[in-house]
Amino acid sequence: MGEKTLFEAYKQTANQLQGHGKRNLDVLKEALVDVDGDLESDIYGSGRIIEDFQKKMANFLGKESSVFFPSGTMAQQIALRIWCDQKDLHRVAYHPLCHLEIHEEDGLKKLHGIEPILLADKERVIGLEDVIGLETDIACLLLELPQREIGGQLPDYETLEAISEYCRDKGIKLHLDGARLYEILPHYGKTSEEVCTLFDSVYISFYKGIGGIAGAILAGSEEFTKESKVWKRRHGGDLISLHPYILSADHYFDQRINNMEQYYEGAKELACLFNACQGVSTLPEKPVSNMFHVFFHYPQKEIETILMDVYDETGIGLTGYVKEVTENECAYEVSIGDQYENVSKQELSKLFVVLVEKLKKLMEK
Repeated sequence: MGEKTLFEAYKQTANQLQGHGKRNLDVLKEALVDVDGDLESDIYGSGRIIEDFQKKMANFLGKESSVFFPSGTMAQQIALRIWCDQKDLHRVAYHPLCHLEIHEEDGLKKLHGIEPILLADKERVIGLEDVIGLETDIACLLLELPQREIGGQLPDYETLEAISEYCRDKGIKLHLDGARLYEILPHYGKTSEEVCTLFDSVYISFYKGIGGIAGAILAGSEEFTKESKVWKRRHGGDLISLHPYILSADHYFDQRINNMEQYYEGAKELACLFNACQGVSTLPEKPVSNMFHVFFHYPQKEIETILMDVYDETGIGLTGYVKEVTENECAYEVSIGDQYENVSKQELSKLFVVLVEKLKKLMEK
């Protein structure tokens, strides 16, 4: 047998600091416990289950209407296609590390013939000056809040308002990639409706901070969502039934939507502990949501060994992976959820005492 991997060591710990727990079948079983078994299923996008949930999410986001999609990838490509068709201009702008650019195999380009314009440097969020400085016409600007690939960074709210106003003045549609929308509300001190009113269309996810199985909502005007349903059918997104996704999304939304402040405070506490370790830093230094990136300024293999030793001594897991950034640096992404509260402050303090000691020995080699 080979040596134990960091992922295996992480799974064997008694407690983990990441997320809401295992993504196993209990996630669905828990969501269905109190559901009436005689409740009729949704069928091809209609029925009480899906229609009630869509109305609930439209109200939460402050939009006229919303549509449930099996995936955010499908929902966002469709949103941008609608705005491009409306203006007869197949060009949009977004961040260089946007999900559509780096994780979707050029779906926007290959399926819809839409040309993306990449705005801002990879290391920072899009600012007003980037939008004003556009040298070509676009139909739509997509903003991701928070910008996941750079640690979940955010523009300040005044910048967001200024970009929204500029886009409306110029006839540019503004779309929100709000996969982690709920998680940024405590930092902004705003409601979801207040944030979403700045945007013409909004996408939200149900498997990240909410912890459902899968699924997404695309929201906007009645006219916009009516057109999105046509494209949903064209994409094969109208499965005969989507109720396992919808019911789990609804269940965990109600269970966790009011916990976002708790997750946010946990992220700030954990980032502070990491930044007190020699040779460790976080991005951003002070989180603006429940997520951030941790950078160990040491080689990946040595950090993997240290983390496995820490797990053995404390029974607490930090992460199941670290990704090599350079020869002498590695990193991972933190996402705080329900599990963080399962570890006492005393246990957390001990964890970092052990980690600091092992990092110190590594420095002395």
